[in-house]
Amino acid sequence: MSTETQSPQVTGTTGPVLSISDLFISFKTEDGPVDAVKGISFDVQPGEILAIVGESGSGKSVTSMSVPGLLPKTSSIKGARKVEDTDLGALSDKQLRKHRGSDVAMIFQEPMTALNPMYTIGWQLRESLQAHNKDMSKADATKRAIELLELVGFPEPATRIKQYPHQLSGGLRQRVVIAMAISCDPKIIIADEPTTALDVTVQAEILGLLRKLRDELDTAIVLITHDMGVVADLADRVLVMYQGEIVEQAPVAELFADPQEDYTKRLLAAVPVLGSRPEGRRLLEDAPSAVETEISDSEVAERLKAVEEELSSEVKGDAPALEIKNLVLEYPGRGRKNKVRAVDDVSLTIERGEILGLVGESGSGKSTVGRCAIRLLDPTAGTVSVGGRDITKLSTKQLRPLRRYFSIVFQDPASTLDPKMTIGESIAEPLVLHKVLSGNALTSRVTELLDQVQLSGHYRNRYPHELSGGQRQRIAIARALALEPKLLIADEPTSALDVSVQAKVLDLFLDLQQSLHFACLFISHDLAVVDLLADRVAVMRKGELVEVGERDQVLHAPQHDYTKRLLAAAPVADPARQRERREAWEASRYTMAE
Repeated sequence: MSTETQSPQVTGTTGPVLSISDLFISFKTEDGPVDAVKGISFDVQPGEILAIVGESGSGKSVTSMSVPGLLPKTSSIKGARKVEDTDLGALSDKQLRKHRGSDVAMIFQEPMTALNPMYTIGWQLRESLQAHNKDMSKADATKRAIELLELVGFPEPATRIKQYPHQLSGGLRQRVVIAMAISCDPKIIIADEPTTALDVTVQAEILGLLRKLRDELDTAIVLITHDMGVVADLADRVLVMYQGEIVEQAPVAELFADPQEDYTKRLLAAVPVLGSRPEGRRLLEDAPSAVETEISDSEVAERLKAVEEELSSEVKGDAPALEIKNLVLEYPGRGRKNKVRAVDDVSLTIERGEILGLVGESGSGKSTVGRCAIRLLDPTAGTVSVGGRDITKLSTKQLRPLRRYFSIVFQDPASTLDPKMTIGESIAEPLVLHKVLSGNALTSRVTELLDQVQLSGHYRNRYPHELSGGQRQRIAIARALALEPKLLIADEPTSALDVSVQAKVLDLFLDLQQSLHFACLFISHDLAVVDLLADRVAVMRKGELVEVGERDQVLHAPQHDYTKRLLAAAPVADPARQRERREAWEASRYTMAE
């Protein structure tokens, strides 16, 4: 195990700003206590950026949440958690409130759940500011909130401060969360997956912002991330956790160049690398393949075959799985404000069995295209055809039988799975709604779907909150494939997963796609993942398609300047290469406004 540390440039305070000593964390469960963190110790110096990496369940997020005292009452914590000379673990909840935000701030992983959907982003920023400064007026708080939004690169903050979280893209919501975190000039920021929802260009700007905070304010940062490119770009030192323990820690360049522990080596091997598509497109050589999809239950097989025969009368057998022509989607303006054109004259075709990767910045319209493709949104103009059938003007009743033809996997399974339904009920829901199966046949189909996504049958009685992020996403995939659709829209399906879980899900996804031969519109900001999966790639910017072509051509010999900028901003899991790319990116001074 490597224990050397890299000393960051430190000014002023000597000694660590954060010190964790012999930290033990366990949780009470019906089956007895579960040990999540097992006696770890580490320090963070002023101005240092420490990255904590590891797969789901390794204890990295639990460790970070323990510092400001945000773990549930079912947790038991032992050990010291000091910020400078103050042991936060010895303080009451009331005393801790004075230190949250001013000493320790959090950037949470899921901005949609971190923000209150009932209030505007301006109200929430003002609340944060006024909670720590009772004398601040509403006008001053609003002025400061706008300044913070400008600082994190939020477009048109003075006018958009009255918007609600659901009106923002994932990247813009994350900028609001970061603005809230830095509002009280904290000594240390704990960033739990701060770039999960961000595309590569916005991610580059956010990482630059975090680096600026460190350099100008000596703010220490604990970075929890699954993106090894982000680690290579931002971190001074890396701490690797596995099953609640620290297995390795080292300066970032040393860890990437010469990892000592087998687990670290496996973790780095699971990272998809732009331009290095592995043979067979499998990231994990020893990972189990998806279960063969031959259906054992005769009644299930007959009913699914009947569904396919019914669909064959609705669609054309030789037509593309998806064909979009001159698609336009406009959102109405307010008052004198003009309409907002989110998608502008987009045309795309996806052949049967093909994977088309759709990439672009946050707000470029790629998710809107995906939702229009299956009529979750009604286009303003243009046509959308699935299997040769134009669905643009169909009524809800006419569209219902065609919904068996396509399905969707969303970015965040925690918000798309009903928390009141068991896993078995969630997977069975599309089969029940379309009156395909019931009784024993339904139970059999749910079991087979769980097997296909490498989960055992006993998961059927669990609830979403009892599963890890990777397990929830597998459930979402199983649910989407319940009716064996011919077209799947995958909207950032692995962005919230750590590298090892992402690798397993991507390998599983490819196995299922090759077995079931469904066409897929794969929407992602991770160009390395698109390079791994896609047959062709389409690039969007500000609602328009700027480049479409074969994967090799678009990602390795791009023609459009915007595509070149996207590729330049994409992080790579190599500190030396990443530093060169970052310097070139920063020299270009490219921003969304351009």
